Amino acid sequence: MTPPLHVLVVHNRYSSAQPSGENTVVDQEVALLRAAGHRVEVFERRSDDISGLSLLGKAALPLRVPWNPSVRAELATRLRTERPDVVHVHNVFPLLSPAVLAACADARVPAVATLHNYTQVCPPGTLRRDGRPCAECVGATPLPAVRHGCYRGSRLATVPLAVSLSVNRRRWWSGVERFLCISAAQREVLVRAGMPSERLAVKHNFVPEPGVRRVGDGEYLLYLGRLAEAKGVPLLMAAWDELAAGGGVGVPLVIAGAGPLEREVAAWAAGRDDVRYVGLYDAAQVQKAIARSVAVVAPSTWQEAFGLVVVEAMAAGVPAVAAGHGAFVELVEDGVAGLLHRPGEPASLASCLRRITAEPSRNREMGRAARRRYEQGFSPAVGLEHLVEEYRTAIAGRSQRMGGST
Repeated sequence: MTPPLHVLVVHNRYSSAQPSGENTVVDQEVALLRAAGHRVEVFERRSDDISGLSLLGKAALPLRVPWNPSVRAELATRLRTERPDVVHVHNVFPLLSPAVLAACADARVPAVATLHNYTQVCPPGTLRRDGRPCAECVGATPLPAVRHGCYRGSRLATVPLAVSLSVNRRRWWSGVERFLCISAAQREVLVRAGMPSERLAVKHNFVPEPGVRRVGDGEYLLYLGRLAEAKGVPLLMAAWDELAAGGGVGVPLVIAGAGPLEREVAAWAAGRDDVRYVGLYDAAQVQKAIARSVAVVAPSTWQEAFGLVVVEAMAAGVPAVAAGHGAFVELVEDGVAGLLHRPGEPASLASCLRRITAEPSRNREMGRAARRRYEQGFSPAVGLEHLVEEYRTAIAGRSQRMGGST
């Protein structure tokens, strides 16, 4: 029996004002490892804390995005004191910075990094610009991102991210023993961008067993996530209006979430019998909502690196209707565990929504296939096995490199 591992998880938590799949994944992995007997501690910062900074602290924040020396010193001291076997890095923006990698090197502790998005090759991490796919910075300098103001529509706000990508590229590539890509689609993009393929492994996110699974045919179609253009919310609204004009599909659409399009969605749903906007759900409400749905809709217009809500649906025995690009192509077997629509096309999305609701028996069959897919690839047992395997590979790789340099 192999001994338990001592893991230090490094993560900058996203704002609690909006749903964050990344925060959820980090929390679930920590709980999974602890339940399996591994010692897990956390080194974190919270974006919520930015509002409490002094004016001087807020003004200095962009300068610390590429490099935060105080974080390096604090983390290196903790690593030397606690001596974990491995450090698992998640998000470092904006309060941690890639200085965490220098701290790992200072303390001679191997680092593993989960790549939740595309920030290694695209300053905002989305591979999108002006509502369209964009790879202008992939494999090149990030100057186009600054020119176009790709982060929050601001050139000034994009500069710290672009600088960090430029000055820390080699530090990432040399300072991390194993990069964990959350889909094969993501890995392909990063390999084409020149990242070291031998260090890029595919490790899908896992989803815990849900507290409830679907019984029966479901009551509504469900969109669950951030209310933003990149998530395909305007596309869904257009497709739904098309369906409504033709008499509807017999079940309502429920939209749960928060984000920049919240007012627009609320206004669109107001006074309609076929749409319900319910705001932001907590974790328990999410599970119940999924288990009562005919299908979960994931119409993202950007190429998702993963698709957590799709796998959550699988776990509950619910099929998905998703955009036919990015990670969705490997998550959803079209016509078996759900349906894929042509990305960015309202008519194609409307057609898939019509099909997924038209035949309850076929829908139930897809739900059973989705559940089998979950059990084979995204269950906690599978997730734990792959995670520990990557940790041990990183530890062994670090030992070999250090041994070879002495």
